[in-house]
Amino acid sequence: MAIVQRLEGKKLLVVGDIMVDEYIWGSVSRISPEAPVPIVEVQTEELRLGGAANVAANVCSLGGEAILMGVVGDDILAEYLMDDLSRRGMDGRGIIVDKRRPTTIKTRVIAGSQQIVRFDKESLEEIKGGNLSRLVQNVRERLSEVEGLVIADYGKGIITMDLLQWLIPEALRLGKIISVDPKENHFPLYRGVTVITPNHKEAAAAQRRSIRTEDDLNTVGLALLSEIGVQAVLITRGSHGMRLFERGKSPVQIDTVAREVYDVVGAGDTVVAALTLALAAGAGLEDAARLSNCAAGVVVGKKGTATVTVEELRSSMKANRRRI
Repeated sequence: MAIVQRLEGKKLLVVGDIMVDEYIWGSVSRISPEAPVPIVEVQTEELRLGGAANVAANVCSLGGEAILMGVVGDDILAEYLMDDLSRRGMDGRGIIVDKRRPTTIKTRVIAGSQQIVRFDKESLEEIKGGNLSRLVQNVRERLSEVEGLVIADYGKGIITMDLLQWLIPEALRLGKIISVDPKENHFPLYRGVTVITPNHKEAAAAQRRSIRTEDDLNTVGLALLSEIGVQAVLITRGSHGMRLFERGKSPVQIDTVAREVYDVVGAGDTVVAALTLALAAGAGLEDAARLSNCAAGVVVGKKGTATVTVEELRSSMKANRRRI
């Protein structure tokens, strides 16, 4: 697709739940004598950008420009995060520091290729008052200069009803592309956006039904498309690829192009980043979805939360030309 070369320089505003992903890698050779649990002998520890920060990181690794906005704590994790954003050339000037809440961190302990446990440190309290006002003001000052808006909603309290009721109409008024990586309890609030990218489970939960067959999937996707009033719904399906539901068109199945699936963590971040960049570069929804599928096919072959480069995307698209 010629669209890849047009991704460079496209600017997106990413608003959402900013996180840090911590990985503790090790090996297991014995069981604890204190309890029937494995003893992990730690070999490597690493911090990575997560959540909305990983969406922004994927935008930049694909040649775009990202303005990241959200809330972090007044702690050492926030210092790491801001340093990493600066190193990657991302604009984090609109990020708000809240001394009353911690920076969200998800810690995964992995032995070999098996995740043993994950523990989270976070606040789920919704932002309000001064922090909400500051976030709105920060977005207002920068929204006009971007081609698209990504709302990265992980249910950690940053994407609230009060914020969405202002943010989406304002972005629509300015004619911006709006993509949402959604949480199921907020689906009705996304009315009018360009595209939402729920995974299989989120889409099913939003419709309060299970998806067991292809017909079930189509029923859920078409219902979301109609009820929310969006231009498109892109349901990601893990090893089964993704399915695009676009207003006025038949559903389109896009099979996975991943050669090896090592870790699906963060794949949704890559999908929404690549999809929105492609739309900003002038691609249609189906072409943008196919591009994002190739991007996701790269990151699931990497360990942990990851990004995809332009070179990797081109290679994936070339290798799968017949399939996309």
